[in-house]
Amino acid sequence: MNIALPRYLLVGLAALFSAYHLILAAYTIGQPRDPVPVIVAMGLYAVATVVSLLPLWPVKMPMWMAAFNLAIVIAITVLVASQLDFAREGGTGYASWYVAASGTLLTITSARGRHSIAWLGIAFLGIHTIAIVGPVGPAGLVSLGIVGSASWVAVSHVISVATTKASADSARFVSAGREAADWQAAQEAHIQERQTRLGQTNVMALGMLRQIQSSGGDLTDAQRQECLNLEGAIRDEIRGRSLLNDAVRDEVMIARRRGATVSLLDEGGLDDLSAEARERVLETLATALRGSAADRVIVRTVHGSDIAVTVVGLRTAGDGQAGALGQEAAEDDEVDLWLEIPRSE
Repeated sequence: MNIALPRYLLVGLAALFSAYHLILAAYTIGQPRDPVPVIVAMGLYAVATVVSLLPLWPVKMPMWMAAFNLAIVIAITVLVASQLDFAREGGTGYASWYVAASGTLLTITSARGRHSIAWLGIAFLGIHTIAIVGPVGPAGLVSLGIVGSASWVAVSHVISVATTKASADSARFVSAGREAADWQAAQEAHIQERQTRLGQTNVMALGMLRQIQSSGGDLTDAQRQECLNLEGAIRDEIRGRSLLNDAVRDEVMIARRRGATVSLLDEGGLDDLSAEARERVLETLATALRGSAADRVIVRTVHGSDIAVTVVGLRTAGDGQAGALGQEAAEDDEVDLWLEIPRSE
């Protein structure tokens, strides 16, 4: 439960009210028939108040503490009321301090989320006044201040419930704001990613597009092959993502221009690497591609392993006619490159 005022201020006010009741008890200590039960009641009340106000517990009062406060209310009511003469003229005056003190303790209990226990205490005060006190009867509910104590508990109950609801609403608003901020950040990241990819595509394809425009689409075989190579490079930007840096891009393009088929598959296996570790992996990959004469290269990231990237390069055996006739690749291809790049050195 969140409260608008500082907690130390509310605790200080509750402590002052509680001390005031003890002052009244000390001031009227001569009125009870025997002051010893009253002194015991004062001690019990002081202990319950201190325990309830100490900042050692959760804001919502533990159930054992609420039950303890209810027991203290019953105890001080029985101890003090048994020593007062309610039938004498003028009543008991401030000597009935236990009612206001019980109301304060029950208000603290209610303010800290134990409303049912607080209302049980108020019910006990009412029943005790009507059934036990005798000459006072139902009129004592007003004259002794029980109605006032019940009013304080009611106000505390209403404020506590309203504050708890406001706190829950605030938490939902904060959560919604956080989700909206995350969504906005994701959208901005997507936009930035698209802009980056479009920029890279523009850089790679602009020259060829100008050639296509200037030639009216009449391209040579070499230019058509270069268009296919550029298409593969653009596809790499989409499917390869974190597998790419300038060195890898250059080596992949060199491999394609000599006739190799290169597939880069980034499945997020490098996302948790630092920039330095990722750059080391990519430099190792570029070096491996530079030294390979494979006809078909497959590069894939790895999840949940000490290996970051696997590289497989296959070279067609013989003249390649078996592969062209559709025979199994295992019978026609041989491994030219097999590399597992670790996540760490």
